[in-house]
Amino acid sequence: MSWRARPASFVSLMSLYESNYIRLGWLIEDLSAVEGRLISAVDGDCPLHLKVEERSRYTTTVTLTYIFEQEMASLADPDLQIRVYHDARLAEVQSCARWHRHAILESIRSGLARALGERWLRNVMLNKWLDYCVERGHRFGATPALAR
Repeated sequence: MSWRARPASFVSLMSLYESNYIRLGWLIEDLSAVEGRLISAVDGDCPLHLKVEERSRYTTTVTLTYIFEQEMASLADPDLQIRVYHDARLAEVQSCARWHRHAILESIRSGLARALGERWLRNVMLNKWLDYCVERGHRFGATPALAR
């Protein structure tokens, strides 16, 4: 059953997590082997930053974000923290910025129904953003050419 069939039900939420895992796999060459901080830079889009925050036997927690340079400081947006469950093949957004400064990210979030739970909103946003990032040409390998 597609996660789009019955939005915000438990079954559709699990299907959405599965869809996020698949899309994250399009972006990251080997989810179980990626390490440290990586940057994907493509023409026509902001550099995409990936940081492995935590790794255990069955899970990996990563942060995925753009970094915008402001006058006084850098701003991470959407600053998504994603838990990847390798054994179950699921990826769930654990946290993210509530409001987005990047116009495309805000339009994705604003287009979603406000009555849905935050968990649903965060994960639909991730799903659409992963599609966008892959369409723009972003990719992360296990050993990137560009890393910090």
